Amino acid sequence: MGNALPMSNSRSYQTHLILPPDTNHHGSVFGGKVLAYIDEIAAITAMKHARSEVVTVSLDSVDFVSPAYAGDILELESMVSSTGRTSMEIYVRVMTRSLRTGERKLTTESFVTMVAIGEDGKPIPVPGVFPEEEWERKLFETGGARQKLRKAKRDNTKERRKLLDTER
Repeated sequence: MGNALPMSNSRSYQTHLILPPDTNHHGSVFGGKVLAYIDEIAAITAMKHARSEVVTVSLDSVDFVSPAYAGDILELESMVSSTGRTSMEIYVRVMTRSLRTGERKLTTESFVTMVAIGEDGKPIPVPGVFPEEEWERKLFETGGARQKLRKAKRDNTKERRKLLDTER
């Protein structure tokens, strides 16, 4: 596998207690708070893999599956799920654990793209990744399809910007 690293090498974990100031008028955690946690753990995961500083390129998808409430515990897990030359796709899963019942449920899933940067702020190459477990293999094997979607989205955004710039 050359200089590729196992996906487990970058795996990172965070735990947060949801406090009342973290919640909206429904008593559930603000989506923006969860996004901040996702961005932070994705950056940590990417830095571990690339052994360099990184920047967030995009939050490719964020699926809010179920709410989490004040008093619940958020458990985040992330890993590098695929790589490009300088970019890394980070998979982040957020689970909620109820203190009252002990029940765990999926709250949020996300894919984040990070790029490794050198001291000059320019992108630098990153090692590849390879899966070791079946569920990692599924993430890894579907990475190419997500990459194509990201490229199509970028191309669409570039076209839209050109169009909007010419109309102003």
